[in-house]
Amino acid sequence: MCPPQALSISHQDVVNNTRLWLDQMVVGLNLCPFSSGVIAQDQVYYAVCDDTNDARLKQFYVTELQRLLEADENDLATSLLMFTKGLEQFDEYLDLLDWFQELLENANLSDHIQLASFHPRYQFDGVASNDLSHFTNRSPYPTIHLLRQNQVSNALAHVSDPKKIYLDNIATLNDLGRQKVEALCPWGK
Repeated sequence: MCPPQALSISHQDVVNNTRLWLDQMVVGLNLCPFSSGVIAQDQVYYAVCDDTNDARLKQFYVTELQRLLEADENDLATSLLMFTKGLEQFDEYLDLLDWFQELLENANLSDHIQLASFHPRYQFDGVASNDLSHFTNRSPYPTIHLLRQNQVSNALAHVSDPKKIYLDNIATLNDLGRQKVEALCPWGK
């Protein structure tokens, strides 16, 4: 499926690998029941960042936030920010995610935008490192998903038990088994 993070990879390859992950894992296994519509309607913006400099990372994030907020949600529903360098360690990625969340809160945008996190080495806190549940959030590249809060709220309004989505995802992965899950996500082994 998708190659592990490479030192020199084109932005188009990053987008293509991410789309393949979305098609096979996220939509293919129905890990996010709300994603298929926006993907099918080409309402996802894919932004790739090769920078590791703090100021440029911050500017990249602000630029992508503005792009999403200024766009008509029927044209651009959501954005995926993929990082190709410097965030291979999950803890470093979490530090960036915390920093981005703080920027969102300081700009009073938490009521408008929600962040979701994905990483090749995603690890839920307090869960055994070999648990398949981590693969629900493992992606080919460190990725931060910008979601419109109103769309999340509208989608969840039709779900009687939102926590059941996560539990169903874990059951799906467990039913598939480690070998098949790792074949779909070779970067996440």
